Amino acid sequence: MTQPNSIDAVQQMLGAQGYVCGRALATVVFLSLKLGRPLFLEGEAGVGKTEIAKALATGLNRRLIRLQCYEGLDASSAVYEWNFPAQMVAIRTAEAAGGSDRGALQSELFSDDYLIERPLLQAMRPDEQGAPVLLIDELDRTDEPFEAFLLEALSDFQVTIPELGTIAAPQPPIVIVTSNRTREVHDALKRRCLYHWVDYPDFDREIEILHARAPEAAEALSREVVAFVQRLRTEDLFKKPGVAETIDWAKCLLALDVINLSPEVIGDTLGAILKYQDDIQKLQGSEAKRILDQAKADLEPA
Repeated sequence: MTQPNSIDAVQQMLGAQGYVCGRALATVVFLSLKLGRPLFLEGEAGVGKTEIAKALATGLNRRLIRLQCYEGLDASSAVYEWNFPAQMVAIRTAEAAGGSDRGALQSELFSDDYLIERPLLQAMRPDEQGAPVLLIDELDRTDEPFEAFLLEALSDFQVTIPELGTIAAPQPPIVIVTSNRTREVHDALKRRCLYHWVDYPDFDREIEILHARAPEAAEALSREVVAFVQRLRTEDLFKKPGVAETIDWAKCLLALDVINLSPEVIGDTLGAILKYQDDIQKLQGSEAKRILDQAKADLEPA
């Protein structure tokens, strides 16, 4: 599929994949595609940053390559590794066969046959469907040395393997970088990217999202679920529920054949929207009823 030629087309394309986004986000996605610039998405966990990359890859019919970041991630783990067990087998086989050409053996050992490609190298390879979508997920989990390496890789869209040389992307990948802001990412990397803060949606937008992702949910239940979650986000919680938790909770309620929310139902299913015991304990007893009453009051016409 060709790239969308307008902001409205981006919204329609993402919407067709069940991803509902506002015009501001659609604009920065459009500009990222148009200008070939990486897109840096920051926001709380669960607001849909990763889903944008998935929806974009599906909508464009491109391959999605995901680099899941973690503490201690280094360049070799992100780019490539040599298949040492297979290399050792080849060495012993050559020794047993009496091979003496060390130069030829070394050339063979450090060839594509023994190369294990990691996400960044995979994203530099040509693809029949077009440039892949490279998702660099939760960059804030890594450390500064990896950031510096990534900055260089995204500047030239190429990586260097000492034994093979420099490998440049024939067509730069579509890069989506996400961060939950557990730490600040260096300004130098942000300057290479277009930036957007992905916030929690307002009531109407979250209803749209729930209709797209859990269409079987009745309108009344959907409105109660969203109103309750929106109220819950105003509470003093260790981890506020994201849109992903709203969708999960609605699906859990449907599986239980729930028609309307009640304090009892909420108490039984809190594990779908809250992931920390301290937060769950705060909603025990009358607290769930208090928030539910407030949510229902929000739904009443003014």
